Amino acid sequence: MRKPESSPLTSKTIVAFLGNIFDRRGGEEYLGEPVTMAEHMLQGAHFAEKAGEPEVIVVSALLHDIGHFTSEFGTFSMDDIEDKHHEEAGAQVLERFFPTLVTDCVRYHVAAKRYLCAAKPEYFKRLSEASVHSLNLQGGPMSAEEMAEFEKNPNLKEIVKVRYYDDAGKRADLETKTFSHYAPMVQRIVDTHCGEPNG
Repeated sequence: MRKPESSPLTSKTIVAFLGNIFDRRGGEEYLGEPVTMAEHMLQGAHFAEKAGEPEVIVVSALLHDIGHFTSEFGTFSMDDIEDKHHEEAGAQVLERFFPTLVTDCVRYHVAAKRYLCAAKPEYFKRLSEASVHSLNLQGGPMSAEEMAEFEKNPNLKEIVKVRYYDDAGKRADLETKTFSHYAPMVQRIVDTHCGEPNG
């Protein structure tokens, strides 16, 4: 397997780099679900696009789990002895190129599950067996104090929305478009954030 690129990523190379990750590693298992990692993220984007969401939400859904591949960005070390918390790791590798709305949706999609389990008891019933298992590892439903703090985030509505698309992206029978379909959309978000002219 090719090692991560040694040259620094730029706003002109990040989208192709992400696409390369989808192509090479997207076939890996997604945490006990009946879909691969790429299928899961592409399905999230599919449902967001189908619902007519703004491009920034579609892109957030597409990239929400990119933190599972942070070794591609050179952030993995054999000295690591604990989970790197993929949500935080993913946000950190994206924040140079994407607006806060995107990185918040990535950074807090796990917290959003914990939040919804506390705020809406019926939400818990929607979770897959694997998602319930990970919920327990992630701290369980939020406490009242945690909920109050989480609700201060100005992007709360969008974070929760992307969480629902995350939950939807677990269908074994769903065909979606490939990353290349979304690449121009991702590039537009990057260009707008980095002050590059669209074209």
